[in-house]
Amino acid sequence: MKAKALRLHGAKDLRIDEFELPEIKDNEILVKVISDSICMSTYKCATLGVEHKRVHNDVADHPAIMGHEFAGTIIQVGKKYEGQFSVGMKFTLQPALNYKGTMWSPGYSYEFFGGDATYCIIPQEVMELGCFLEYKGDAFYEASLAEPMSCCIGAFHASFHTQMGVYTHEMGIKKGGKLALLAAGGPMGLGSLAYALHGENKPSLIVLTDINEERITRARQLFCTEKTKELGIQVEIINTKDMKNPAEELKKRAPEGFDDVFCFAPVSAVVELGSDILGRDGCLNFFSGPTDKNFSAQINLYDVHYNSTHVIGTTGGNTDDMIESLRMSEDKTLDPAVMITHIGGLNCAGETTLHLPQIPGGKKLIYTHLDMPLTAIEDFATKAAEDERFGTLDTIVKGNGGLWCSEAEKYLLAAWNVQ
Repeated sequence: MKAKALRLHGAKDLRIDEFELPEIKDNEILVKVISDSICMSTYKCATLGVEHKRVHNDVADHPAIMGHEFAGTIIQVGKKYEGQFSVGMKFTLQPALNYKGTMWSPGYSYEFFGGDATYCIIPQEVMELGCFLEYKGDAFYEASLAEPMSCCIGAFHASFHTQMGVYTHEMGIKKGGKLALLAAGGPMGLGSLAYALHGENKPSLIVLTDINEERITRARQLFCTEKTKELGIQVEIINTKDMKNPAEELKKRAPEGFDDVFCFAPVSAVVELGSDILGRDGCLNFFSGPTDKNFSAQINLYDVHYNSTHVIGTTGGNTDDMIESLRMSEDKTLDPAVMITHIGGLNCAGETTLHLPQIPGGKKLIYTHLDMPLTAIEDFATKAAEDERFGTLDTIVKGNGGLWCSEAEKYLLAAWNVQ
């Protein structure tokens, strides 16, 4: 079968290749990819090439398909899995395979397996590890975003609290507690806020901060609503850029300190602010991964000793976290569309990946069978002057509070003739 994919040939060398996929083996599955959301980790992979731990040394001869946050449908099932999976089934997958001690992963390591492709082959290790997941929801974008959402969910599950004199960790953020999401105006911060509102351990107060007014404005539009108030959780979204003493200002909302603090930027000042606002038994989650191996920040060790504050870090989520995200999307408890700000086709995936840090907004969602420029959702109305289909998309998303949605996806796939 002919396939088209964005593939890595070397550092900063991404190409749209058309090639023949081999016939699948009895222990493999052939899939049609519909959507893939671009991750900052993919940018790191694309810029590093073989210097990245997940990229094989002979990538120039066996280029790797980019993208690991993808969803689609099954086209053909190998004999080994005929009773377990069926043609037409919607799927996504957990890309963190860690198979037999290797770091190989889709989007980094495989010649015929990755998300920025029209079709690809799922190798046997994905099924063997239970990482090939069925999705029963309406929209493919929800399944694509299950992986980044699982990172948020995993962080919430990894947080913990204790009781004085009891050596047991009570896992999860504190129920009814006070939660601070720092530098959280980006997609992962907004995804975490969405989960905090609907997860099992609901806080009584959520404070989200950022220093970018555009991000602050969008976050307020999405979450400072009557619908949020009905949940009975106080949400405050604050720009800390011009505050002389951010810790003092934030602690006015939580005089005894915050029970859980998440840091979404690898910036020393953000980490130190997190340490400063912790209450007794407060848990500081350093969420954002730094590129600097020597990155450090000062934390209050007096509070660690006398107030039982503690620091953890999480990177990624596990398969159970992905399944939780999928099920919450399926039953409409959670809408990961708050992460998405741009839509595009496979033709723009390479440039988007290589310039990801310079492109403002949240998640960039690629529909792999489309030829379409990367377009901000807020620019649909402007684009309608040259292509009336964008006018229809604009009407649909405005009717959904400015968010991408199942109706918009279905129209997009039909209007751009994706079979």
